[in-house]
Amino acid sequence: MKLVFLGPPGVGKGTYASRIAPKLNIAHISTGDLFREEIKKKTALGKKAEKYVKKGLLVPDEITTEMLKKRISKPDCKNGFILDGYPRTLNQAKELEKITKIDKVINFHLPRSILIKKISARRVCKNCGKIYNIADIKVGKIHMPPLLPKKEGVCDDCGGELYQRKDDDPKIVKERLIVYEKQTKPLIDYYKNKKILKNINVTGGPEIMVPKIIEIIKKNV
Repeated sequence: MKLVFLGPPGVGKGTYASRIAPKLNIAHISTGDLFREEIKKKTALGKKAEKYVKKGLLVPDEITTEMLKKRISKPDCKNGFILDGYPRTLNQAKELEKITKIDKVINFHLPRSILIKKISARRVCKNCGKIYNIADIKVGKIHMPPLLPKKEGVCDDCGGELYQRKDDDPKIVKERLIVYEKQTKPLIDYYKNKKILKNINVTGGPEIMVPKIIEIIKKNV
């Protein structure tokens, strides 16, 4: 089963994918994590990607595609995968088609004001990459409680230090959302025309959303 999780930054793609992938026995592939790993290792690709990531801009397609090809060739992808953060442009979607066939695309929705608040409150483990959130958001029918670690600033899973990514700063978040709206929204129509797009309105935390997402994924697949 090969899936794409589509939606603006901070909508919850990574959080949902990290919980759903193990339940379906498939890999979770975050292009953001791929970028950060290459940047941390100071590889040639990492150095090229870093200047774009710091500004909240999209990394050029040729760099992203090269990283992705390498990743999906690994053994843990034999049963499938969830792509989180790729494709983000029509060109990337067409390049992805050359590599593999996608079974279903899940498109997540959340109002911009909530996205900014949610992203700014995100905290990530420096060691294992697990995502937490310190915001308690209650707007209308939407209730997204905080995802807090048992010990403040420390990851429950590995004891790593939690930090706020530089690109989660509110100013950069706004820029990232503008980039998304300009370059990524056309993907919605693209996958809709292929009849593999499923829309989901985010209304709560992972404990509410994960079962709903899995139900939609398994339906008619």
